[in-house]
Amino acid sequence: MSNPHLPAGPDENRHLELLSEHRELSEPTVAPPQSNGRGSARTWVLASLLVAGLAGAAALGTFGWRVADQRDTALTTPDQLAGLHRVVDADAAQTEEDLRTAIAAGINLDDSVAAIYRSADDADRPVLVFGGTTLIWQPERDLDTLIHDLATDAATEEVPAGRYGGVMKCGLASDETGMFAVCGWADHGSAVLALFPSRTVEEAAPLLREMREQMQSRG
Repeated sequence: MSNPHLPAGPDENRHLELLSEHRELSEPTVAPPQSNGRGSARTWVLASLLVAGLAGAAALGTFGWRVADQRDTALTTPDQLAGLHRVVDADAAQTEEDLRTAIAAGINLDDSVAAIYRSADDADRPVLVFGGTTLIWQPERDLDTLIHDLATDAATEEVPAGRYGGVMKCGLASDETGMFAVCGWADHGSAVLALFPSRTVEEAAPLLREMREQMQSRG
């Protein structure tokens, strides 16, 4: 039996070394956790879906706000409009009725308007304007349909719509009387077309914007 107060002999030193090695081999080795990439991939997918969902909600909110803002629209056809005066006679009344019928064939309106305007010193270039108000979910699609139904050969282009927004398009068309510009606007509350005999698109577009400023209002 060894004496603890005496230095260890060679056999005891060897025994301690073997005991130490045995302890090291017996202790379990804990490997650091390793990621197989699935967790980070799942996190990335969830984050992407969250961003997409938020973007979709924002877009839907913007669309809903725009519909709510534009749907309560009113249109009038005053006696004086954009420097032109309204024509009031039997022929004009019959033409206005025909225009109402024409646009009603392309879109269901809650209220409709139609009028013919001309300048006192330019009677040969009247402006025929007609349309109405209703809830419109897809303004550009409906405007394209109305223009195409009225003037199938018109190649339209988008032009600035003015402060009321929505979409406005103009193009050139022709009939038995010659060339004429056709322009129209549509938003979520109204759709209006205008015919401009003997006028170019460059003349018609700013004139229709000015007319719209005085015809349209929102509650």
